[in-house]
Order: sequence, then C-alpha cells, then structure tokens
Amino acid sequence: MGPDAPHEEARVTERRKTPRELRLPGLDCTLARLRGPMPIHRARVTRSQWRAAPSVVRSLGGRLISIWGTDRRTSEGHFAVAAAYALNSGLVWLDLPLAEAAAALPNYPDLSATFPSAVRMQRAVADLSGLVAEGAGDTRPWLRHAAWPRDYYPLRREPSGRERYDALDEQYAFVTVEGDGVHEIAVGPVHAGIIEPGHFRFSVVGEKVLRLEERLGYTHKGIEKRFEGMSLAQGARLAARVSGDSTVAYSWAYCAAAEALCRAEAPARAQWLRALALERERIANHLGDLGALGNDAAFAFGLAQFSRLREDWLRRNHELLGHRLLMDWIVAGGVASDLSTAALATIHADCEAVEGQVRIIESIYDAHAGLQDRFVGTGCIAAELARKLNLTGMAARASGTGADLRVDFGGVPYEALQVRGAHATAGDVAARVAVRFAEIYESLRLIRIITRELAAGPTITALAAPQAHGWGAGWVEAWRGELLVAIELDERGQILRAHCHDPSWQNWPALEHAVIGNIVPDFPLINKSFNLSYSGQDL
Repeated sequence: MGPDAPHEEARVTERRKTPRELRLPGLDCTLARLRGPMPIHRARVTRSQWRAAPSVVRSLGGRLISIWGTDRRTSEGHFAVAAAYALNSGLVWLDLPLAEAAAALPNYPDLSATFPSAVRMQRAVADLSGLVAEGAGDTRPWLRHAAWPRDYYPLRREPSGRERYDALDEQYAFVTVEGDGVHEIAVGPVHAGIIEPGHFRFSVVGEKVLRLEERLGYTHKGIEKRFEGMSLAQGARLAARVSGDSTVAYSWAYCAAAEALCRAEAPARAQWLRALALERERIANHLGDLGALGNDAAFAFGLAQFSRLREDWLRRNHELLGHRLLMDWIVAGGVASDLSTAALATIHADCEAVEGQVRIIESIYDAHAGLQDRFVGTGCIAAELARKLNLTGMAARASGTGADLRVDFGGVPYEALQVRGAHATAGDVAARVAVRFAEIYESLRLIRIITRELAAGPTITALAAPQAHGWGAGWVEAWRGELLVAIELDERGQILRAHCHDPSWQNWPALEHAVIGNIVPDFPLINKSFNLSYSGQDL
C-alpha cells in the first residue's frame, strides 16, 4: 500500500441535546433528580420494573453503563442490586431491593439478553456480593480466581477484607473451538512487557484468529471494600488512586457525587479548572498511545516523538500543579490550589507549541505507507456491533456511534466551551488513531479557551455535613469513555458503598470481536488502539 492509500480522517461535529425531564415510557416509577451538574436520576424499582427496564431503555436508544450490588442488611434488612442506564436525557440509576436477605444467594432478573455487556458485570456482582442473575447463561467466576472460597463474598458486611486464604486448585472453563487445523495460543497472564496481567486465549487456524477469549481479574485490590466506613474526605484520596491514567476523571466523578451528597456545588472557577485538568489528562494519554501504536507497527520514530511530548506535558503538570498525574488536586468542593496568571499563560503557550508538533507528526503518520498498511482495515468494529456491545468513548466514536458527555450534556464549563466531538466511521485502528488526533486538537483548543476566559472567583467551597443514608453520583467523560462513581452513605454519614465504574468494562468484550479474522501479530496493535484498563475494572 503506497503513501497515498486512503485513510480516514475524524470528522468534528457539534451536537447539543438539552436535558429534558426524564421519563421512561412503560416503566412506572418515580425518578428523583440527584443534585449536581449532570442530569442523574434515581428510582427504587420492583422486580417486574427491573425486568422491563432493559427493553424500555433499548427502545429509547439508551445503553447500560454498570451493575453493582450493595449489602444493606444492617440498615434496611436486605441486599440490593443497582443498574445505571444512559439515555439522551440523562443517566438513570435503578435500585432493586432483594427481599430474600436470608437466602445464601439472593437473585435478580438477568439483563444480558438485552445488553450483552451485562454478562461480566453480573459475574463480578456474584463474586463480590453473592447476588446472582437469575437465568444468566454464563455464571463462571470473573474476579474470584480461586483466591477465596466460593462462599466468601468480600462486599458483604461480615468480611473485613483482611482475611487470607490458600489459593485453590480450580480450572477456568475456557470455551473451546473445534475443527480441522484449529489450535489454541495462550498469552499471559504474565507478559513480556511491563503491563498489567491478563490472559488471552486465541483459537486460530494458521495465523488467522477465529476466536479470542479474555480472562481478566488478576489485579483485584479490594478498593471498593476499602471505601466502606470512610468519610467523604477520606474516600476522595482513594478515588484518585483507582486508576493512574484516569486520576482526574475518577477524582472529578467522586467529588461530584460527594458534593451532591452535601447539597453543594463547586465554584465556577473550580469547575473550569477541573475541565482544564481533565483535558490535560486526555491529551497525555492520547500522546502516549499514539506513540505506542507507532511502535507496535515497527515505527519507533513515532514512539520517540510522542514520548518526548508526553514527558514534557507531565513535567508541566508537576511544575504547575504539584503532581505529574494531577493526583489530589481535585477535592470535594473545588480544587486544592489555584493557577496564577503566569501559569495560565505558560499553559496557553504550551498548547500552541504542542499542537504544531503533533500536526507535523500526524502528517508523517498519514504519509507512511508501512504504518497505514498496518492501521487501515485492521481490528474493525462496525457501528451496529458497537451499539450492540455498548461500546463507549473514543473507541465507539471511531465506529460512527457513541456519546460524548461533554457534548451531549455540557454542564459547567463544557456548555460554555461548546465542545466539538470527534467521530469516524471505519471502526478500525486507523479510525481510532484519527479520533485520537482530533481529540488532542480539540482538548488543546478547550484549554486555550479556559486559560483566556477563566473568570475570577473562589476555587473551593466548604461542604456541609452529608445527609445520612444519602445517595450521590458523578458521571464524567474520561479519556476512554464515560466513567461513573456512585456513593451510598450509612446512618452515620459515612460510606456504605462506593461503586467506581471504568469504561473498560464495556470495551473489553469488543476487543474479542475486533480481533476476529485478523492475524495474531496484529493483536498487540489492535489491543493498543483501545488501550483498556486491566485494574480499573478490577476493584
């Protein structure tokens, strides 16, 4: 393929949906609006309403975000399971109390028939809380890995999280593919590079991949258990450490939930500074991944140049904000420190310089025949499959679908910034690369606007004591996609349950489809084009 081979350029669109009063036709329940900048609603539902919700949401063009379980036996005498759905008009958090608290394994209606992405989430709920999806086809353990007994559920009240058990000898039942010439290649969980552990089981004929099955969950750290009993202030530090490449996004989502619980809002200047940090995080990750993608296609020049740019970017974070990954800068009520006029001018100048260099490297990528030969047509996810799998974030937008919360709902400051979302249609590695470039340019534009138009004012507000048994949620467009933090408090106003949902949950299953029909050597390239988190979906 020559240098003039066609490659897709990301298109930029401006979409704006005005949040409306949220209604679920055919689902008779009262939706309470949670306080906060994003349109988030919550309702308690019956089993029949829970069962009806997936088809109602699907008919409205919505998608499943997350599923999690909660042990409320000490306060309300029952377990509960929750599901978060995204609609054009906002996020709906449905809560189903499970009356059979005395049962060893309380159950709830399965959601996976309508939303296949529910499968692994439901398996995780079973491992952690002992709540079982009734009628689910796949009930294999997901996070347990024989590291604790079958009847031990870490997110129930009884376990302290400090128990230790000898590893059990338990075999995981991988799905096998049979046929002439079919053989298996097992990769991981320990890899040659310094990356997190994950097992990939390929079924191949020659080098052509017929099927891929992932086995994750090797990095379970007990973070959601650790949240229990913390104050909101203590929990903020833990939230910032859920995922190192999404520190800002998790911090903002957690603090938005905490502010909702305290019936408060961060000052406008603080919200604008939060957006500046989130866009800096988005740029840092895209710079790193674009370099790694070049390296995976044997173009070391790209790795060298993008690594240089990313390193300078992170050093500036440390210089101006005290931490390369901006950890602990976003706090409940605002931000921990302000930026001076001189610092804002430095950031603005950096954006101008970085954009010029990125555009030069993009032109080199586009003109490099070998690189485009590896990118174009590799690892395709068609739009229809992306919708079926609930693909989210940058990867979904590269397949011609997918939301961008900054565009769709705005809030402070994104409504004023008028974000232009980046989209492509081919759904291949080249499209995901194109969207990454476009998102870098857009984030640089947004940061420049913030540095010019940031209004004077306070950067933090004091929070009142949270309401006992309160509920709060934060919903943020992280660099991978939409990220959710949902918090429930106990009678003392301390954390009963804090659920952190990474967009990788939706996108890992899509990777299994993207690799089908490709050759084994292209898997690292396809995998890196998504760059999903192992530990971010393993809490």
